[in-house]
Amino acid sequence: MKDTIQKLMPTKSWADPTTHYKVALKSEWYKTLAIIQDEINHSTWNFFRDQGIRTVSLPITTGSITSPMGLGSDSLPVKVELEGVETYLSDSMQFHLEYMLRYLPEGVHYIMPSFRGELADERHLCQFYHSESEIVGGLYDVIQLVNRYIYRLCEDLLKHTPAHIKKMAGTTEHLEQIISKNRHIPEISFEEAVKQLNNDSDYIVHHPEGFRTITPEGEKNLIKQYGGMVWLTHHDYLSVPFYQTKDKTGKYALNADLLFGIGEVVGAGERHKTGNQVRESMRLHELNEKEYEWYVYMKDYFPMQTAGFGMGLERLLMWIAQQDDIRDFQIIPRFNGVTITP
Repeated sequence: MKDTIQKLMPTKSWADPTTHYKVALKSEWYKTLAIIQDEINHSTWNFFRDQGIRTVSLPITTGSITSPMGLGSDSLPVKVELEGVETYLSDSMQFHLEYMLRYLPEGVHYIMPSFRGELADERHLCQFYHSESEIVGGLYDVIQLVNRYIYRLCEDLLKHTPAHIKKMAGTTEHLEQIISKNRHIPEISFEEAVKQLNNDSDYIVHHPEGFRTITPEGEKNLIKQYGGMVWLTHHDYLSVPFYQTKDKTGKYALNADLLFGIGEVVGAGERHKTGNQVRESMRLHELNEKEYEWYVYMKDYFPMQTAGFGMGLERLLMWIAQQDDIRDFQIIPRFNGVTITP
């Protein structure tokens, strides 16, 4: 007789932060989550070492956020005061990675926390872990790097934690399916996706500033059509942050989002090479160049064609566990405006 596995379900104890730890300390859900997180960390570090990409340690505070208020930004920065000085908690350390790449051109990577100013909901956390990398190269170089990374993660998770994944998801078929693709993940351009989704307003939003974005429902539709995972590339240029560069037409960005599970799990893109390209992008995105003087200086005097990606690890975990609420994936939750212990 085939053994049946009792599938774990989230405790939802985060709904009451004052008592969450009392529930979580006894919870098999969180114990299993911790073990899978450990395997993701080890798999990640081993993968990037095998790729010849160096892991770096960076500060979590910054004076130049990667998603400032303006066109192309869909997140709020977190401002804090340290010893009387206003600063920001990093929403991404991509700029730091670009800086470090000038020392380590073989490529750089980290796993570190990121902070966002929005309230948490089913899709968003106030604090989450980012696996980010920056390399010398272009958009398709970084897409291939991510494809290899996703394959390696699935391979290692299936090798070392299959029973734990089955406890959470009830199956490992979704990881096995990615392994079967042999490091190939389908791609569709944003323009092609608009046509494929019939420009339906449930899926595609037309903004008065002249650019389009895809809704979560649109992302889910594409994920289903492409068998669970797909790259959505070349978004309208003004819909992405200012640091992404343009394609030859000037209409589209050289960027890509990897959609699976909840929707966008990985965001990738090619960066501007020169300071003048950054200046022009800032003008189009209605940003003040003075706030990024150091970044423009680096591009002026140390030009380098780079590309990079960022993956939200809690969103990856949601897909692994086949769940639909990201708040179930913080062992020690953090919500903006709420004091939580431990």
